[in-house]
Parts: sequence; structure tokens; C-alpha cells
Amino acid sequence: MMERQTVHDGWQLSVVAGPAPDSLRGVRVPAVVPGSTHLDLLAAGLIEDPFLDRVEESLRWMHRTEWRYDTVFEASPVPGERADLVFEGLDTIAAVQLNGVLVGTARNMHRTHRFDVRPFLSDGANELVVTFASALTWAQEVEGRLGRREHAYPHPFNTIRKMACSFGWDWGPDLQTAGIWRPVRLERWHTARLASVRPLVTVDADGTGRVEVHADVEHADPQRPQRVRVRVEVDGRSVEADCDGDRAVVTALVPDARLWWPAGYGEQPRYDVTVSLLESDELLDVSRHRVGFRTITVDVEPDEIGTPFTFVVNGRPVFAKGANWIPDDHFLTRVTHEQLARRVDQAVAANLNMLRVWGGGIYESDDFYDVCDERGVLVWQDFLFACGAYPEEEPLWSEVEAEAREQVARLTGHPSLALWNGNNENQWGFADWGWQEQLDGRTWGLRYYTELLPAVVAELDPTRHYAPGSPHSPGERHPNDADHGTRHEWEVWNRVDYAHYRDHVPRFCSEFGFQGPPTWTTLTRWVHDAPLTPSSPGFLAHQKAEDGNGKLDRGLAAHLPVPLDFADWHWATQLNQARAVAFGIEHFRSWWPRTAGALVWQLNDCWPATSWAAVDSGERRKPLWYALRHAFAPRLLTVQPRDGRPVLVVVNDHDDEWSGEVLVQRQTFGGVVLEKVSVPFAAAPRSTGLVGLPEIVATPGDPARELLVATADGGRVVHPFGEDLGLDLDPAPLTAHVEPVEDGYRVDVRARSFARDVVLLADRVAPDAVVEEMLVPMLAGESRSFVVRTAARLPDPAVLAGPAVLRCANDLGRVED
Repeated sequence: MMERQTVHDGWQLSVVAGPAPDSLRGVRVPAVVPGSTHLDLLAAGLIEDPFLDRVEESLRWMHRTEWRYDTVFEASPVPGERADLVFEGLDTIAAVQLNGVLVGTARNMHRTHRFDVRPFLSDGANELVVTFASALTWAQEVEGRLGRREHAYPHPFNTIRKMACSFGWDWGPDLQTAGIWRPVRLERWHTARLASVRPLVTVDADGTGRVEVHADVEHADPQRPQRVRVRVEVDGRSVEADCDGDRAVVTALVPDARLWWPAGYGEQPRYDVTVSLLESDELLDVSRHRVGFRTITVDVEPDEIGTPFTFVVNGRPVFAKGANWIPDDHFLTRVTHEQLARRVDQAVAANLNMLRVWGGGIYESDDFYDVCDERGVLVWQDFLFACGAYPEEEPLWSEVEAEAREQVARLTGHPSLALWNGNNENQWGFADWGWQEQLDGRTWGLRYYTELLPAVVAELDPTRHYAPGSPHSPGERHPNDADHGTRHEWEVWNRVDYAHYRDHVPRFCSEFGFQGPPTWTTLTRWVHDAPLTPSSPGFLAHQKAEDGNGKLDRGLAAHLPVPLDFADWHWATQLNQARAVAFGIEHFRSWWPRTAGALVWQLNDCWPATSWAAVDSGERRKPLWYALRHAFAPRLLTVQPRDGRPVLVVVNDHDDEWSGEVLVQRQTFGGVVLEKVSVPFAAAPRSTGLVGLPEIVATPGDPARELLVATADGGRVVHPFGEDLGLDLDPAPLTAHVEPVEDGYRVDVRARSFARDVVLLADRVAPDAVVEEMLVPMLAGESRSFVVRTAARLPDPAVLAGPAVLRCANDLGRVED
């Protein structure tokens, strides 16, 4: 039986060469494995926290430093057996020595490295040393040899197989990590081992679940392979087959398999699959998986409009309500299973059913995909290419192939995995960003996306769709054509107001978003400028977007006042972020099934930053999170333009029909009903319906003081007739009373006139506070109770009803120009 011995103890870290403070010269620091150099120095008190204020800038010397990790471990090798050192992740340019002998090198963070150490392993103590060269220096040397190719940010992340955003992005820090970032172990085995196990899971037309297990076997002595067989056990059934050389294919059938569904469509039953390698009756190796039975594809059959891009699960079209996912911490080894579960739970609670693992990050841990399997969250998986022209020559081509083959094989068994995507924005960059002139005929990655990667997926995972890139339009069309395939919408945010989301009706919008600062507690924990302003040095160090603050202010200007007070500015920009994204989502959903998905940029943050995230690095929900929950609700009423007139769109993402009467009122901000009508509506399951709005309610007599309210069983929309700047909103429309309750407080709020987007920014007085609801429109005379969950016992609970916490869009009207 395979014996696995982790090698995680006793590691020490030291500087080998390059820049370093005098305090590190000749010093050996205890190291955590898996881990990274930054975290070890932080734990030893030798650097400040890299996320704090402007500490990131003071650590640039680490970009050029070479490091040594060393430890001693005990082993008892047995004659005739194999002994392999297995590193699941080395970040990135590494050399491995065992007992003074070089046993292997690595230059790819995204793959496993296995070294046969039989000749070098001692009985007893063994010294293991891993040295890391500067990834930046190595990448620049490759760039020098192969010729410069364009990349979106200063460092040549496109010439090294390392997490691209490690070199900095427009939402992340330039903290270039190094270290043994995934587990390392000694594996001892004889005869043969399971080198790779790929469960390809499908469902036959009669409902029988099919698990086709492809097992690759490595023999201890390839010249004299022994006869071995593979056994597959699933749902109480056992099937075996002999290996044909170094491979075996075993198919197990499960009659009447329970289907796995995305969140909101059904349950997520999973089945245990055990794959055993045997010689006679001896168990040599075992691999365990949990699979789900479902079929999944993407409909790209041309129609009268163009080329759709619609996910189809178990034969049912699914509107993808999702977000883009980046690494949940810049220092990857701090991310735990529990943290991933909390983050995915936040996605599900916001009514999301898809996460896109973006191509500038990593192939996530098994924990991530397991959590998505459990929750029914579909995963769109990018291959790791983003925002750059990638050389196709060595030393990169073979690394990309090895990485792709490993990762595709690793992830095949996960029912949540819905799509393999070749790259992020690289075909768009080639078309529009001036790359062609700069490249002058040099390779830029096209053969990865059109030859290598689709061939790997077709060979190893034919059960899933492959897309060459995002955005991508098939044929000779522009890659960001709204009528064909996937689209990224970045004119909004970069150049035009968010109202321009309505300029296009994409088939699938896989990126769009708007910035906003993190929650107050997260921001003030990490940035300590005095005074704290949008232009103070620490705040700007955590705003990585080009002209980010300028875009925030210009984005506000058409909708809300641009406050001078920082607390007001913080609230206004968070509110505008939420509104902008919700505006886009409601537009996209109103066009289902023509538009078949909306993936917001982005769900999460990797450090405390002003960014596009809905959940900040402190795991706190920004107002945007609540806007996602509203806009992605299973049942939605939204007022949208059609043929120059407003209509009510009824969006029904539910298995039951939604029908009845909708009461439509035109009323004043003071609550006087001017006109009302009752209109029948009906939306079939998983569809939309349009309801014409009669002129008497759709046309205001006084746009500055009136609004439209449409109410049906299961939904309501409150629709002002203009932007806040043109509305005569009561600047102080709310009264409130606070009562202690179990696990926190209840804030009872009453509106004396229309209050737009009521929130409680409770983390301003209790850092752990979570408010159950935000961004609530309240009509005149309405009351609403908001529950604040917190362990804090506030000396004066009335602070939760004070002007710093209880806010609405109206109060921004108090700001002086």
C-alpha cells in the first residue's frame, strides 16, 4: 500500500542572495509549510503586515531576493520500493536538493512536481533544501530572450507560469510571493501507483448514471510492469478491469441516479466513488472522489440574432447569475476550507449560481470545488492566461501543456465544473489594444487557445464545453461582439455612465462592474491616514485602478452629489457602486433568454482595497452585496425601456408560473396616491413577461416629487422618475428606535416621506455587525425593522439610529456643493 509521509515540520527560512535588510543577513527564521516568505517574516516580527498603510511599497526589495527553505526529516526506505518527493506547489523558480544532491527544478507554480529520490534517500535523517530564485528576474530574462510582448501591468507576468496578480493588478498589491505553497510529502510505494484518476460522469437518456473512470498507472519498474487491475465502487456496486499497460477504463452504472442541480434548481446529491489499484488481493493505491450525476453543455447553435451562449444543465437552460472569483487572500496559504465555505455561502445567499475562476489567479484548491459541489454553484474555470500576450515558445509551451493536463484531470470529477475557458481578454487585447503592431509577427498565445487547450480538454474531459476565451465571438468577428458569444462591458466604469449598460443586449455578459470602497471597519483597520481622505497617501496605496478616484467621482456626478466630507463620500460611492451594478443586472435579466448570463466583476477581494468586490477582504458585505441579492432574486419586477416607453418586466427564475394582478400606483413622495391601476401579468417558469404600463401611472405630473410603485404577490419595484440630483427628496425622512434582541439589536425605522435606499452601516460602531437587509426603499408611512447581529454590547444602542449608521440616499442631499 502506498505510504504517504508529509514533510511539513522543522522548516527554516533564510536569505541566499539579493537585497535584504541587515536584520535578515545570516538569520534563519522558522517557516510554515505550506506557506510563503512574507508570512514567515511577518510571524517572526521582521516585517510589518504587508497590507497595512503603505507597507507594500517598503517590501519591494523582496522582488529580487533569493530564498532558502531547509528541514530534516526521518525516513526508512525499503529495498526495491520507489521513493518520490512530491511537491504539490512550488512558487515558483525552485531547485530541490536532498542530502546535498540536486534532485529537480521547478518553474511553474500551477503544477505538481514529483522527483524520484531512491538513489539519494538515507535511512534516518535526510536534509531537504529548496531554494527559490527571483520570479521577477527570471520572467524578465525570459522576456529578454523571447522578445517583449504586451502585458496590462508593469511586470512581465506573461513570461512565467505564476499567479499573474502576484505582480499587482488594478485591485491587488504588488507583493510577489515565494515559497512552498502547497503540501509536500514523501511517497513510498512498490509495484504500481495511481498516477491520475479521471471520473467522467454523465447521465444516459433513461436516467442511468454513468461513471467512466480513466485510471493512469505508473509502474515502479516500467521495463517489467506487473499485472494489476482497477476496481471502481459506487453506490454499492463494484466493477473491475485489468490494466492495459499503464491505463485502465472502468465504467460503473447507477440506475435511476439522483440528479445534481445548480442552486435554485434542485438538490445536490453526490455519490462516493472509490478507485482501488490491486495486484492479486493486495491493495496498492486508492483514490476517493465524490461525484454528482448531471449533464452540462453550452448552447452555441446560431439563431436569428447571432450566437447564443446558454448553459444547459440536465436539459434545462439556466440563466447564469454569477460573479468573478479572484484568490480570496493574496497570501494563498492563509485561505482555509472554512473561509471558502463562508465566501461561497455569501454567494449563494446573494442568489448566485455561478462563479468564474478568473485567469489571472490560480486553479483553486480542492476545497473550493468541493464547497461549490455541495452548494450547487456552477464553476466557470479559466485557464491561467489574462490580459497579456503570451509567448508560445519554450520554456513556456511544455509547462503550459503539463499544467493543463494535470488540472483538467484533477477537476473532472466535480459536478460544479461547468466550463473550461481558454483565457481572459487576450483575443480582445490582440484585436483592440495595439498588440499587433508591437508583436510584429511574434507569437502571442493564440495556439494555446485554439490548439493546445481544446485538444487537452477533448482528450481528458470530453464531458465539458471549451470556450477559447472571454470575451469571445466565434468566426472572424470582433471578440466582444454583443450578438455573438460572451461580452465584457467595460465602457461603463472606464468611460461612460452606467446608464449605457442599456446600449447593448449581450448574449452573455461575463464581466461588468463598478468600484466602491471597502466597509468602514475594513478600511480603517488597514489605513490610518490622518486625515483620511480619497487622496490621502494610504488610501491611494489601496486604490490600484488607473484614475480610480476620478472615475468614482465622475460616476457619481450624474446621479448623486459628490460629497466633500469623507464619510459622506464613502457612503455615496458605495451606494453608487451598488446601484450601477444592479442597473446592469436588471437590464441583462430583462432580456432572458436572449441574454443568458451576467457575471459581476467581482465577488471577493484579496486585500483591503477600493475595488469592484461585493465582499471585502474582511469578509464584510458591502452595500453591493445586498444589491446583488435584490437584482438576482428568483422573482424580480423591474421597469425597463422598450420601444421608447417604460414597461414592467416580470422575471421569473422559478419552477412555478408567476401570475396574478400587479397593482401599479403613481404617488407623491409624501404618500398621496395620484393614480392606480391593477394589471394582469403572467410569466411562465424560468421566463420573463412584459406588462404595459398605462399612461396615467407611467407619466408623472411632477417628476421631481413623484414615483411609480408596482406591487405583486412576490415582488415590488419602486421607481423614481429621475436621478436623485433632480428629485426633491426629504433629506431627513426617517425616525428610528433601537431595541436589544438576542444576538444583537432590532432597529425599528419609520419613513415620514419616501426614503430611497435605506441602510444601516452598523460596522461603524460594531466591527462584527451584520445587517440582514440594506438598500431598502421605504414609502411614506411605512415602517421596517432591521436586525443587526453583533456580539458587541453597545453603551448607547441609540447610536444605531444615529446619522453615521442609519442612512439613505436622501441624506446626501444635505451635502453642500
